[in-house]
Amino acid sequence: MRDRTWAGSRQEPPPAADAAAWVTGAVPEGWFTEPPQIVIDRDEIVIVGRLPEPQLAGEASDADKAAAEAGRINQHREDTRDRRIRIAQQLERRYQRKVAWGAECGGTSVLFTNFSAPVMTRLRQPERQVLDTLVEAGVARSRSDALAWCVRLVGEHTNTWLDELREAMGAVADLRKRGPGTGEASAS
Repeated sequence: MRDRTWAGSRQEPPPAADAAAWVTGAVPEGWFTEPPQIVIDRDEIVIVGRLPEPQLAGEASDADKAAAEAGRINQHREDTRDRRIRIAQQLERRYQRKVAWGAECGGTSVLFTNFSAPVMTRLRQPERQVLDTLVEAGVARSRSDALAWCVRLVGEHTNTWLDELREAMGAVADLRKRGPGTGEASAS
């Protein structure tokens, strides 16, 4: 494994191929209406669960629905805080990644906490001018926020392509595991 620097000197985190299953087993029954969505990268594990929608009397306005959904999410956050912290601590020890929690209810989605990883990059003046324009226009508070906004925008418009790329990278990783010198028997 190669070393990488993050919060001091640290090696690559261990593989997390089984992390989603581990989280699913650790989350108490009844917390969510369906298995939580779990997204894992080299720095963070994000767990987002769907909550039951609140039942409102009569014809509720969109504002009332949004307020009720936000209230349901907030109450879930408060009610589960201690248990979520314990699960997160176990995950962080096991997989050496930060853990973030969130919830969805109806059309409302809230990420309670998440890790912000510094990314080193060198931008030339035209790229910096794009970021500065976004800051000056009030789209972002800083160059860092502007860069994050750009990455999200590109991600939204290229999800299909990125998904295909990730699948191809997974296939390459599988081929490497089965390749010569991996200890598995090969037909010679």
